[in-house]
Parts: sequence; structure tokens; C-alpha cells
Amino acid sequence: MDKVLLVIAHKNYQPLEYSWPKKILTAAGFKVINVSDKTGLAVAQDGSTSKVNLVLEKVDVIGYNGLFIVGGSGALEFLDNERTYKLLRQWQKTGRPYGAICIAPRILAKAGVLENKKATGWDGDNKLAEVFQENSVKYIKETVVRDGQVVTGSGPAAAEEFGQVILQVLN
Repeated sequence: MDKVLLVIAHKNYQPLEYSWPKKILTAAGFKVINVSDKTGLAVAQDGSTSKVNLVLEKVDVIGYNGLFIVGGSGALEFLDNERTYKLLRQWQKTGRPYGAICIAPRILAKAGVLENKKATGWDGDNKLAEVFQENSVKYIKETVVRDGQVVTGSGPAAAEEFGQVILQVLN
């Protein structure tokens, strides 16, 4: 069975950005593996929970078809770190699809895996263009942007489209 990693912050991940891609991927026959910075139940911003199947340190890049990071206020607090960057850099070398939505494309940019790529993301603080420019990313002001194997989304309103484009890039 094909498997996709959805990375969520242990606390305060965005529920729509998680549930839409999961629903779309599951319906297409993919098994979704929830990855987080801690084991147990991850708690979304709305209080809903998801069981963590795997912690970041234990992810082996072999055996998975895609890796996508969900946004939400917890993403920068819990996932914006060298541990996540290392995983993303290892993943990029596999040539398989990856991406992020909402605030999480900033994590990809800082990890260096969006260099010279087109991408989008949440810009409610008007700092996305600056973060992207510092990391050689081409900011495209669209709801979802696909650049080769990389998919980025702008936020909760783009969650369903983000999931559909992930499915396209995986197929």
C-alpha cells in the first residue's frame, strides 16, 4: 500500500489543512501516517485530536510516497527546527513529492528545500515575501502552487485544493 506522511505539530495544528488532504488521500487508497514532534495524541486548534503514528526522529525516508507539513499556530513553535530541516533535506534527495500549507512553507524555505522554486503560503503577517526572498524562493500569490514535485498551499481555505494537487503529484 502507498503511504504518505502528514506532519502535524503536537499542539495547535490546523484541522482543515490536515483533514482535507487526509480525506482525499485515504479515498484514493493511500495510507496516511501522522508524524509529529511527540508521541500520543496531537491536538488541533479546534480541540480535535489525531493519533501520532511516528515521531520526527524515527522517520525513515524509505517506504513513503510523499511528505507534507500541515500548518497552524503550532507549526513554527514545534516543527521549525533543525530536526525537521534535516528530515526535509533527506527527503528532497529522494526526488519524491513534498510540500506544506499555511505557515509551514516557511519551514521548507528555511530548510533550503524550496530554493529556486515557486511557492505560496500564509502571509497574514506580511513577512512571507521576505522569508522567501532570504531563502531564494519565488513567491507566487496563489492559493496552491505546484513546482515539479513540490506543492504549497496558502491556508485553510486552500486545504481541499491542496489535497487534490497532492494527489495529482503522487499519481
